[in-house]
Amino acid sequence: MKSNAVRMMSIAGSLLAASVTVALGTASAQPAPLQEGGGALKDRRIGYVMTHKYWAVYETEGAKTECPQGFNDGPREQFKKLYDDGKKRSIVEAQLKREGEQWHPTTAPESFVFKEAQGNVSYGLNLDGKVGPEDFVSPEGEKGIDNQLYRVIGCIGHYRTMGTINHFENLFMRSYDDARIVIELTEVDDLKNDDSVVVTTYRGSDGLLQDATGEGFIPGGTQRVDLRWGKEYVSKLKGKIVDGVLITEPADRVMLPWGVTFGTSGYHVFRGFELKLKLDPEAAEGLMAGFVDVKAFNHHLNTSWSTHHHSYGQLSSPSQFKAMSRLADGYPDPKTGKNTAISSAVKVKFTQVYVQQPEQKELVSQQ
Repeated sequence: MKSNAVRMMSIAGSLLAASVTVALGTASAQPAPLQEGGGALKDRRIGYVMTHKYWAVYETEGAKTECPQGFNDGPREQFKKLYDDGKKRSIVEAQLKREGEQWHPTTAPESFVFKEAQGNVSYGLNLDGKVGPEDFVSPEGEKGIDNQLYRVIGCIGHYRTMGTINHFENLFMRSYDDARIVIELTEVDDLKNDDSVVVTTYRGSDGLLQDATGEGFIPGGTQRVDLRWGKEYVSKLKGKIVDGVLITEPADRVMLPWGVTFGTSGYHVFRGFELKLKLDPEAAEGLMAGFVDVKAFNHHLNTSWSTHHHSYGQLSSPSQFKAMSRLADGYPDPKTGKNTAISSAVKVKFTQVYVQQPEQKELVSQQ
């Protein structure tokens, strides 16, 4: 019994010595440090989800350059000018008449003076490849910028930095899964320079990863894309990356989900759609631009926001429609020759995500 005990102690000592030897081995035998994640560009793919969007309005201090005469009147101010004259009117003759003009606007002149944004500087892209007399110069000095929508909305409080639309459109986009805008770059060899990449737009299905402040967003999340209910939001664009900037070729028609109040579905359609985004492995930021249909833009506005909400930022829907129709600069009607769409730009921010395509069995099970 004693000899067995000695033998077992000897074996235990040998094992302990061996383990110490392994643990204290030479530096070359040390295990590699643990690494998490790896690069966001995987299999020549990288995805991004939109976190911020603002209709592009170039603003100066006090709006002295673009709005020297101040901002436009809204529904309440206009209603008072129209009907506060001491005459008695029925609801049909006043309130409902004005509401009807909002839903069925015309291009007929009105008694209100509409204040267009002034100056020659604006955010946007050169959508027609030309430099014309009505074009802007970008803040960086690029000529030929097309953004006539800025002329319309630049002096409407709703669309400026602290405007109601800016606040709520971003809130809804982040809150509602059916308003999630996702892009995925494929055939990417280098995020700095690549002469040929493909960009696909999708509607995502997952929430955004916010940081501890609730104001920022964390890269590395997952976005499952909706290929059944959101198939109309799928578009492919050709592009390239130059010095870390993604530049896409114009796409004839791109439809994007556009979150609106109370979770009702909304969207915008862009013609001649382009992207110009500064890329890095964790985020993207820049512009998306194109021509928006005047009637569709007005319809989206009215179905998204009541006249009451328009009043928050002094936005008169009938006056805005008349100005958009007057300044429309693209896609003429084949019969009348009148332009039906207006050039526009949206300032956008994205954070990196991993795009997940639905499995076939998921698509089948939902039918």
